[in-house]
Amino acid sequence: MKIDLTNDRCVGHGQCYAKAPELFAPDDEGYSTVLIDGDVPAELEAKARVAANNCPEYAITLVD
Repeated sequence: MKIDLTNDRCVGHGQCYAKAPELFAPDDEGYSTVLIDGDVPAELEAKARVAANNCPEYAITLVD
């Protein structure tokens, strides 16, 4: 699974990095950034799903 973050949809609610700080972090302006490059480790896939499902702007897509 990979994380696709659509930056122009992110408005900085912070739900992703609150739910999955191992995968997401805020940038200097509070918008989300993805901390990993490539595949999500198997042990973090559930957290990636939680973060994507809690994004109010649907800026996170998980690609299998």
